Amino acid sequence: MKQTVTTEFAGKTVTIETGKIAKQADGSVIVSSGNNIVMVTAVSSRRDSGLDFFPLTVEYIEKFFAAGKIPGGYFKREGRPTAKNILSCRLIDRPLRPLFPDGYRRDTQIIITVLSSDGTFPLDILASVGASTALHISDIPFGGPMASVQVSRVDGKFIGNPTNEEMEKSDFNVIVAGTRKGIAMVEGEADFVADEVAIEGLNFGYAALASIFDAQDELREKVGAPTKREFSMPEMDATFKAEAEAFLGPKIAMALTIKEKQDRYAAVDEAKAEAVEQFTAKLENDDEVAQVKKDLSEVTGGLKYNLARQEISQNKIRIDGRGLTDVRKISSEVGFLPRAHGSGLFTRGETQVIGTVTLGTSSDEQIIDEIHGTVKKRFMMHYNFPPYCVGETGRVGGQSRREVGHGFLAERSLEAILPSKEKFPYTIRVVGDVTESNGSSSMGTVCAGVLSLLDAGVPVKENVAGIAMGLIKEGDTYSILSDILGDEDHLGDMDFKVAGSRTGITALQMDIKIDSISPEIMAQAMKQALEGRTYILDEMEKVIKSPRGEVSEFAPRITTIKIKPEKVREVIGAGGKVIKGIIEETGVKVEIEDDGTVRIASTDPEAAKAAIKMVEDICAEAEVGKSYKGKVVKITDFGAFVEVLPNTSGLLHISEIAHERIKNVTDVLKEGDEIDVKVLDVDRAGRIKLSRKALLEQSTH
Repeated sequence: MKQTVTTEFAGKTVTIETGKIAKQADGSVIVSSGNNIVMVTAVSSRRDSGLDFFPLTVEYIEKFFAAGKIPGGYFKREGRPTAKNILSCRLIDRPLRPLFPDGYRRDTQIIITVLSSDGTFPLDILASVGASTALHISDIPFGGPMASVQVSRVDGKFIGNPTNEEMEKSDFNVIVAGTRKGIAMVEGEADFVADEVAIEGLNFGYAALASIFDAQDELREKVGAPTKREFSMPEMDATFKAEAEAFLGPKIAMALTIKEKQDRYAAVDEAKAEAVEQFTAKLENDDEVAQVKKDLSEVTGGLKYNLARQEISQNKIRIDGRGLTDVRKISSEVGFLPRAHGSGLFTRGETQVIGTVTLGTSSDEQIIDEIHGTVKKRFMMHYNFPPYCVGETGRVGGQSRREVGHGFLAERSLEAILPSKEKFPYTIRVVGDVTESNGSSSMGTVCAGVLSLLDAGVPVKENVAGIAMGLIKEGDTYSILSDILGDEDHLGDMDFKVAGSRTGITALQMDIKIDSISPEIMAQAMKQALEGRTYILDEMEKVIKSPRGEVSEFAPRITTIKIKPEKVREVIGAGGKVIKGIIEETGVKVEIEDDGTVRIASTDPEAAKAAIKMVEDICAEAEVGKSYKGKVVKITDFGAFVEVLPNTSGLLHISEIAHERIKNVTDVLKEGDEIDVKVLDVDRAGRIKLSRKALLEQSTH
């Protein structure tokens, strides 16, 4: 039976409906606000997957008919998920995942389908509300409700769930997700917003979620509040577990004192191998041996988790021996790749990233087909995480969702520092190749990106750095960790990435594994992050502090000139003939806009100068009193027409050819002659009056 609830959410009306569409799913809802409608379904298998992790997948599908548009491309149908779709999936997955019960291992899939959109409500937010509601009203075990809100700041005022136009005017755009207990996820960007302003924005966003929590609870009650399905978790034999912990405990504790990641992992593997030998020596059944190995892996993981957390909580000592606020050793290098337009190598502890910059023209901009039209991207940040960076083998080629998400976070972090197109008319591509990883390679990519931008001579507004913060929370006691290791990410309760300058934040991303964190913890983490990124900036700037004076010799030099808009057609020529001729003759790239902006790009300064002169000659206008060397293009009875500039001719009257009287023009001139003439007048219609005799000495005879 159809059930509906309606609520005010951050000043806008949102309706959630169930029981009408997709009724065979475990949970399905239609969430709408005005003309913006998404359908969300949730289905979870009735059988255990047998995996040692929770197989949750979120799919976000934008139907182009939602905006009354036919997809581009050859096939004219929706293709593989775009980067934007993948990011939307991640925004929904990350706050949902911690709300499923420990040990739940059944295949679970959430599918979001955008059915209608007019750009006045952020679809990610409707999708997030729908995902939580579909789970909440189903019998799938889920500790909701959860919800997300888009927070922007326009003219110093925070607003919730802004339109696309409002977001473009904003200096703070962050998605805040949470439960009734507190904030669960943060993701967004800012334009050098102060830390305290960011915290104010997060609190504003969290306060707006209350009404949507109530709406989800109301709908659950209307459909009958189904009992959550039961599931069983295989339990390890208590005696075996105690014996295994007694055998492995001292060995794992010793391994955790080893600072180097690979050596530490090797020591853990050696301890586990000894345990396998000890506990399988008398077993003959292969299935029993396999089960013991699986149980020992679980015991080993539990010991690593508990012992490391205990050392941090009680003794404030981390795995690699650092204090809670210490940042690992940093080294930087720039300009080590000779043909790249800019390059930087950033190393922080055992995390290392090569950053490179390539500069191009506007023809290199990325063109993206979206439901509300074609989008052009002048700045691209691409992040690569090859398997060798963690000492493993694996698939190479294509990008994982994680790589897309980390690349977008780094892109947000750097975009605020880039100069405007008017000041620096280049398309910019930054690539971060992770060569070693032990914690926060995305923030390492931000730092490597800044080094490479400075090396490329890009006039950035400010230097920025990124740092990842962690959390170990036991009851009411907590420890916040600066610059976390990979292990501290896995065993900790929070991964909070902050990028920015000394004066403000450019990007935020927070994920947690507990149900929520308090505002006090977040405020302290932000304070610690500011101290950390300031230290990192100090270290980076020992190598390079300001952009190089000019771009690489291998990068195109772009010169911008302005011509009158009415001259654009002349520069292009019929069928592009004129502009193609300039390109063929000089080898440059020429881009021209309707407003008369002309950009000429070339690695050869002389070729660029020649092209500029050709454009200027085409657009030049005859000046009264100025002399020109012209070409006779037509003879008439009353004079000659002389081309003084490209596509610009004036009349040389027969009386102005010479001081003496001339009976026939052809007695003195013929077509093709080159002569010097002076401009006597240009009338309102643009007609030019020329004189040859004004430049000739008068005979005294």
